[in-house]
Amino acid sequence: MRNSIVFLTFFLISLFSFGQQKVTWKDLSKVTFKEKYFPKYDDNFLHPTFSDSVKKLEGKVITITGYFLNLDPNGKLYILSKGPMSSCYFCGVGGPETAVELQFDTKQKYKTDTIVIVTGKLSLNDTDVEHFNYILSDCTVKIEE
Repeated sequence: MRNSIVFLTFFLISLFSFGQQKVTWKDLSKVTFKEKYFPKYDDNFLHPTFSDSVKKLEGKVITITGYFLNLDPNGKLYILSKGPMSSCYFCGVGGPETAVELQFDTKQKYKTDTIVIVTGKLSLNDTDVEHFNYILSDCTVKIEE
């Protein structure tokens, strides 16, 4: 009887635990953009307006699959992209919603275009044009099998 109560308690706790949430690129596409002038740069940039469904993801630990892009030889800028490097946001395919900035504590050694599953805490960015609109911090990576 005691074992049943312990099992039932752990089962109920697991139902209400907050784990990572699997997110797709379609989920992140629920954003619109308008040009906005930023005086600091004397230029216009695409400014996001996140949908309510995207806003609900802010601060949550999410998991998303995509292409790993290592854009900085010094290991300071990593990106997860909806498409491979040859058809990524920087090459004019898709918009800012098709890329996520990845922040790690250590240098990563994944090759560009490796398909990976990344888990991290999602931040929405609509103010700092030096960072992506979607940022995952405290990232962990698994290679898709």
